[in-house]
Amino acid sequence: MALTRAEAAALDARDPLAGFRERFVIADPHRVYLDGNSLGRLPRGTRDRLHRLTGEWGEQLVSGWHEWIEAPTRTGDAIAEVIGAAPGEVLACDSTTVNLYKLVHAVLDAEPELRALATDRDNFPTDRYVLEGIARARGLELRVFDSDPLHGPQPADVPRDALTVLSHVAYRSGARADLRAFGGRIVWDLSHSAGAVPVELDAAGVELAVGCTYKYLNAGPGAPAYLYVARALQDRLRSPIQGWFGQASQFAMERPYEPAEGIVRFLAGTPGILGLAAVEEGVRVIAEAGVEALREKSVALTELIIALQDEWLAQLGFELGSPRDPGRRGSHVSLRHPEAWPICRALIERADVIPDFRGPDSVRLGVAPAYTRFVDVWDAMDRLRGLVERGEQREVDPTPARVT
Repeated sequence: MALTRAEAAALDARDPLAGFRERFVIADPHRVYLDGNSLGRLPRGTRDRLHRLTGEWGEQLVSGWHEWIEAPTRTGDAIAEVIGAAPGEVLACDSTTVNLYKLVHAVLDAEPELRALATDRDNFPTDRYVLEGIARARGLELRVFDSDPLHGPQPADVPRDALTVLSHVAYRSGARADLRAFGGRIVWDLSHSAGAVPVELDAAGVELAVGCTYKYLNAGPGAPAYLYVARALQDRLRSPIQGWFGQASQFAMERPYEPAEGIVRFLAGTPGILGLAAVEEGVRVIAEAGVEALREKSVALTELIIALQDEWLAQLGFELGSPRDPGRRGSHVSLRHPEAWPICRALIERADVIPDFRGPDSVRLGVAPAYTRFVDVWDAMDRLRGLVERGEQREVDPTPARVT
């Protein structure tokens, strides 16, 4: 039998991570926010840091660049700590889309014998779109393969003669791939895992990865992303976007372009310093909490969602759309229902619960263990149950919106 609300509250009282919730801005205590897998909450430290940084800008003007210029690598090293990489292997810059474009082109230039790209049909759209564009521009074959809709791609799905892009945690189902089980040349997208799931890139033998920072790393909307290149591979690869921040002697402006040594060669234009400061602060909180402790709580929270789904929601037409095995699951759970879209709208408009919708039929509930409580999960599921029992999803405007 699933927990009572009192039992959920007791878990919160014993939670060693409970104090971290106070490190985030909680503007409306009644609202249950279960969309940290799309956009994390604002850390209080970020708000303070950005205030200080704008002061530096106002006082120091261009002289501030003596410190700011190291921000992409300094922030990259901070990210490296929470994704199992070494200093000098991660660079904070650009967007996930741009970073994926850079790494795929760099590998293809270094290994011209690769004549095919591959990904799974359920991979996050931007990854598929980038590969489609590169394949078209370079005259390559693009292989889009079907994978298990619940458990995601398996090692046997991956073609050995292609450069493949996969997600560590699937954006729709939350399925978690075993990084150590995959061979071949793979670029991993860590957007739905970094900050909530142990990644351990170096230990798993991963060579290339990209990811965003605005989900579980809590860096804010549109915050800079990052890329990872294993040290042994760095000097073999060259970014297709040659910019002055990736130049070996950046201020020797009369010289032709020569890529800098190491990870810095993947920089392009002038980095956004305010955004990088937000990344640093968001990552700082996650590193302090500890990824293993966050993962332990994430598993407990998602297990509670599944228990309540089985007890309360299955009889209302819901079906679990995520793996039951917590070792195969990230930090969000998908609940499938034929009326998923209007249910999401009703949750937001009538129950003050923030989930998100992913087509064709998934209500995603994302737990961010740094600030999500057990009572948050219990309340959200209780409000969801009552709403559907009353049929309130049929009373909202079902018109599709641009943002889901």
